[in-house]
Amino acid sequence: MSTIAALMLNLVLANQQSQQYAEAYKQTTETGKPLVVLVGTEWCPGCVKMKGEVIPQMKSKGTLAQVNFAEVNAESEYELATKLVTGRSLPQLVMFVKTDTGWKKTLMTGAHSPAEVESFIKANSPQPIVRFSSMRGAK
Repeated sequence: MSTIAALMLNLVLANQQSQQYAEAYKQTTETGKPLVVLVGTEWCPGCVKMKGEVIPQMKSKGTLAQVNFAEVNAESEYELATKLVTGRSLPQLVMFVKTDTGWKKTLMTGAHSPAEVESFIKANSPQPIVRFSSMRGAK
């Protein structure tokens, strides 16, 4: 019985992740905001660092508020992950930005600091990314 329950939980969790990507993708196509996707696994040390430390710091600073963000597990969502990433190195941060000629895809591979990821997002965004925390006190 516990094996069946574990399989069901994995299916539910994989479906939630797919829904997270699908929702971020939908919002991107509707709004034109950049889409940033973290592709990784649960066992990769760099992926764990990005998911557990870097991304939460960026969310708390407001850096991710001006993009649509999703996480994709490369094992449970293998088909989607292979469509998003280039090569086999993980983690990969994939950014899609709408341009006049279509969607531009940019990659950042490996574990990076919040400052490096913020620079990557800013450098590839069509408009300036403003931290909400820096707007405190502005009138």
